[in-house]
Amino acid sequence: MQITYHVGQHDGGYGYRLGDVWSETFPTHGAALAAAKAAASRQHVEGRDAEIQYQTADGSWHTEHANGGDRPDTEVIDDR
Repeated sequence: MQITYHVGQHDGGYGYRLGDVWSETFPTHGAALAAAKAAASRQHVEGRDAEIQYQTADGSWHTEHANGGDRPDTEVIDDR
């Protein structure tokens, strides 16, 4: 799986986004870029295996096993 963070102007400053979801606003481009790189690096930290439950849009519940070592590939793209 690939996760891409985009850094750009946001809400009077700069931020980073994943899909359509933006981070908080940072006063400088450099601060937003550093935060995006930190978020991307955290994606590589392994966790523990777990059983997770979630509800889908149609209201049904699903249970699945999440492998703590299954981490995505990440990148940060500067849209400035």
